[in-house]
Amino acid sequence: MGFDIIEVAVDDPSLIDVALLNKMAQEHALSITICGAFGPTRDISSDDPAIRRNGVDYISECIRLAQAVGSTLVAGPVYAAVGKTRLVSAGQKARERAWCVENLRAVGKVASDAGVTIGIEPLNRFETDMINLVEQAITLIHEVGHPAYKVHIDTFHANIEEKSIPAAIRMAGSLLGHFHACENDRGIPGTGHIDWIGVRDALRDIGYNGPVVIESFTPGAIEIAKAAAIWRPLAPSQDELARQGARFLRELLG
Repeated sequence: MGFDIIEVAVDDPSLIDVALLNKMAQEHALSITICGAFGPTRDISSDDPAIRRNGVDYISECIRLAQAVGSTLVAGPVYAAVGKTRLVSAGQKARERAWCVENLRAVGKVASDAGVTIGIEPLNRFETDMINLVEQAITLIHEVGHPAYKVHIDTFHANIEEKSIPAAIRMAGSLLGHFHACENDRGIPGTGHIDWIGVRDALRDIGYNGPVVIESFTPGAIEIAKAAAIWRPLAPSQDELARQGARFLRELLG
């Protein structure tokens, strides 16, 4: 299909056969990136200390997995559980932010010791109330103050939240560490209304040479489909989405 990277979403780490994954990646000349799956039991900003500890343990496990498969990246909305959207008091927000920062500092040391970068992904307002914008991700990174952290931009979320996706890319600049190239409906890249020419020009302007990954979902993966609100097929088949998407992005990015 023309890919040179495969991204592994770590829903259940125990299901991943590291030796087999490494063997298949090597056979097909694929590098690997790791993306976390942050359900309610993995929330490092939870008011439940046990859940916060579990979140730290999970991110640390993802880092160890990345190290085992030769990936220098763990990405995703590491700061909170996906679907955590509430109106809460300023005091509660401050407490959750403090827990998040404290735990990201601890995880940052684990990541740097393993030679792994952690990408902080802003999500849309329907999936999180903490980090929706690239600007907010940058602010969090500065607050944590650890060099292990970069920004992870996903054009599906940015299409909802950013005034301009190219401007958001330029704002991230050298802090951009990972990029999900997703159509506005999570379908085949190039078939919707994302400003792909503007995206390409912005990536070139900042000298980005990191991973560009198509993230999509299938209704067949029931739990993930429910979390991402995938109620219908997004392409004639997942293979066709991948094949056409890879062709489009290669032609776009050169």
